Amino acid sequence: MKTVADGETAYMQREYVKAHGIWSDLVERRSDPEAAAWLGALYAHGLGVEKSAEKAFGLYRIAAEQGNVLAANNIAVMYSKGEGVKQNPEMACHWFRQAAEKGDLFAQHNYAVLLTGGLGTEADLTAALKWFRKAAEAGHYPSQARLGNCYAQGLGTPVDRLEAFRWLSSASRHGVASAVTDLQTLLSEMNDEERERAINSQKLPLMA
Repeated sequence: MKTVADGETAYMQREYVKAHGIWSDLVERRSDPEAAAWLGALYAHGLGVEKSAEKAFGLYRIAAEQGNVLAANNIAVMYSKGEGVKQNPEMACHWFRQAAEKGDLFAQHNYAVLLTGGLGTEADLTAALKWFRKAAEAGHYPSQARLGNCYAQGLGTPVDRLEAFRWLSSASRHGVASAVTDLQTLLSEMNDEERERAINSQKLPLMA
């Protein structure tokens, strides 16, 4: 019997119809979550099949309910945008959290954004800060930018310009436009002593 890896090989060779056949068989025979996630991707992008957000969502859901982290993040995005399913901020929040708790950096960032704005859940800036930090420390640059902004603005934490500078600097070096703007604003608000301390802080370890 063909495996998920066989489907991946066909996919990498752009043999999408062949990949579809392999993964469809695995889903039908044993509801394989990884195969379902891959199959969902084919329908999401219209590769070897007619594009269908509804079918993609259904397949991602099969995979997510069996613990597939990427599929959980995907259906959360689809719930938030109303793609292939009725828009539902609460369900988006639920699935972002599921994926976030399993270590998905994009889900951690997205869940933190929802917590910041109170979308699909009660606003909780302290919890948002925690999730931005988790993703930021793992090297997710947009989360570094958001974390730096939190420290600069005192969102969920007291204002800490040193921490703000560290995270905004890292995100800026990796091309996050919002971080560049926020860093410029932060520097304009610092006095000479603060700038010197901030520059010296770059000698401290920072995962980026």
